[in-house]
Amino acid sequence: MPSGPRLQDWASSPAHLQFNRFVLGGYRPVTPLRGCVSSLFYLHNELGNIYTHGIPLLYFLFLMPAEIQWSQLSVPWLAVSHCLACVAPQLGSVLYHLFMSHEGGAPVYHTLLTIDMCGICLLNTLGALPIIYATLLCRPALRALALLSYATLSLWVVRQALAAVTTLGRLRCFLGPACFRLVLLLLRWCGLAWGSPSALPRYLAMDGLGALGGLINAGRIPERWFPGAFDYCLNSHQIMHLLVVASIYCLNRGVLDDLGWISVPRCPS
Repeated sequence: MPSGPRLQDWASSPAHLQFNRFVLGGYRPVTPLRGCVSSLFYLHNELGNIYTHGIPLLYFLFLMPAEIQWSQLSVPWLAVSHCLACVAPQLGSVLYHLFMSHEGGAPVYHTLLTIDMCGICLLNTLGALPIIYATLLCRPALRALALLSYATLSLWVVRQALAAVTTLGRLRCFLGPACFRLVLLLLRWCGLAWGSPSALPRYLAMDGLGALGGLINAGRIPERWFPGAFDYCLNSHQIMHLLVVASIYCLNRGVLDDLGWISVPRCPS
């Protein structure tokens, strides 16, 4: 891989980039826009974070929509919502990690962080709409109430997540929507709600992988135990990225199952 500019250690990097004291080296120097883009082609401590979401972004942007049977959908807006939900966090993350060393400093960094958080919030909000719709398909009034309640809760989460100053604080903001989804999945498991039977384990895997990734990232594991050993590869944030991609893939497979089930519903008479 081509060599880039001289990299910095943790102490020499700007204060707004010193958010993980266990990653000791590999920091890009402050650079203009062109320098940020050129950092795609040399090794530094954010390169893994860029590619672990950049490569999946291409799949969710170009290949995933081709897997949807658009002509057979009875509720096309659910599929559109799902596509946006899968693309938004990947795109926000790539922009954040690629341009965080921009010469604009802390103001640019916080704008990028806001974009990244908005992508996560879109996944959290739009990604759940097909789940809610399918689960309560046979109860239209309750379905409408649940969609409205979840949307309202998600708006509150966006405000709280953008105001949070720590990774753990941001993680806590998403407990409410996660509990909301868990109740719906429990209703399915108990036979009190509906949806594709094959979607349920995929949704459970989705939330489980997402929660695990968030906890690993908040705990700074494994670099907390071996500072400096995981500067470039397999630190907590990269592990979280991989688990999040797996989580979104599980969501995708579950939603595809539910979209097919909605098209030919099996509601009790």
